[in-house]
Amino acid sequence: MTDELARRIAALMPRAKDDLAELVAIPSVADPRQYPPEKCREAAEWVAAAFTRAGLRDVHLEETPDGSHAVIGHRPPPPGAPTVLLYCHYDVQPPLDDAAWTSPPFELTKRDGRWYGRGTADCKGNIVMHLTALRALGDDLPVGIKFVAEGSEEQGTGGLEAYVPPHAGELHADALLVCDTGNAAVGVPTATTSLRGVTNVVVGVSTLAGDVHSGMFGGPAPDALAALIRALDSLRDAEGGTRIDGLDSTGTWRGVGYDEQQFRTDAGVREGVRLTGSGTVADRLWARPAVTVLGIDCPPVVGSAAAVPATARARVSLRVPPGTDARAAQDALTAHLKAAVPWGAQVTVEPESVGSPFQASTGGPAYQALDRAMREVYGKPISFLGQGGSIPLCNVFARTYPDAEIILMGVEEPRCLIHAPNESVDPGEIEHMAHVEALFLRHYAESTRT
Repeated sequence: MTDELARRIAALMPRAKDDLAELVAIPSVADPRQYPPEKCREAAEWVAAAFTRAGLRDVHLEETPDGSHAVIGHRPPPPGAPTVLLYCHYDVQPPLDDAAWTSPPFELTKRDGRWYGRGTADCKGNIVMHLTALRALGDDLPVGIKFVAEGSEEQGTGGLEAYVPPHAGELHADALLVCDTGNAAVGVPTATTSLRGVTNVVVGVSTLAGDVHSGMFGGPAPDALAALIRALDSLRDAEGGTRIDGLDSTGTWRGVGYDEQQFRTDAGVREGVRLTGSGTVADRLWARPAVTVLGIDCPPVVGSAAAVPATARARVSLRVPPGTDARAAQDALTAHLKAAVPWGAQVTVEPESVGSPFQASTGGPAYQALDRAMREVYGKPISFLGQGGSIPLCNVFARTYPDAEIILMGVEEPRCLIHAPNESVDPGEIEHMAHVEALFLRHYAESTRT
């Protein structure tokens, strides 16, 4: 039966490529300042039509509180069978630097065995994965299906996050496949079980009533920019690891590791530049807090005057591992910065957004079914991966459906370069992960009957 399913999926791959080409050609960037909102609507309608043809019922667009449209549909379960939610998002990141793309960002291009274009992996490749799995199963669908495709995930405006709690029954399921991640590497079957949270603050320093001439006053006049630099530098130890008073920076990661040389390649670290912090790469990425200075407001080099700066500001981001409360981390970061600004300078810290970390529970029947499916397709047991980024919707799902198993998986892997120029996907991963999904639905249905 598995061989037959594999043959069906292989035969569907030309259609999957055509689907992905059509989707990639729609510049569905959910930012009306850059792209017309009609394009997001066009992508949503494409998704709705495709999943209707794939056998789902009442597939329709729902406006969410941020003005974006979620595509929602369902198919009722056979008697006694569980229900699985399939999640994806159809909006994409902007292409950024068009000149950095080897091929047009909104045109699917085959090169070196991969398919290039914005959204090929994140997350339109996962849309096609869902479609291919459903088409391969056809009428032989052993579980109920709930489906939702988000329309503003990349903008982080929280439309679906706000929509879910008051419409909990519409998307309720026994297992939730959040398909917006992927494998640790091509051919390494993986589920993401850990997501770091995030909190941002803006720190401002003021020392003088206004800028003063550095020749006349420099020396005793306190330099606000220098004070800010001192405070920012205190956020890291001598090895560059995050050091914030009140936060534990000694966590360890117990899932699949991340080879240091592979990380250097994936992150584009220049030759001779050392990685920051201590412990394994996986420890630093997924089990420990990580601070980043996102930007500084200060005089630019070109056009700067011979003056002592009176004010300076910086935006600071802190990634928060599971086990750490994100608001408590924000409080610790705020207190640390206020204490670290020297010379009695006036300091303000303005809190921004807070996103909580997420940790999946992996001991239930859905994870057992997924492991079985991945072993059959890849010949290897499931690996568990962390992710440095945040998916706030996972916490909304966890709070809204506390008894449901949440699985993060998909077609993405490090070579995809999601959010960067020359994003791509390995078509083999679409084929194999569609096979995994189809087998998972079968095995999960079986496991709930025993």
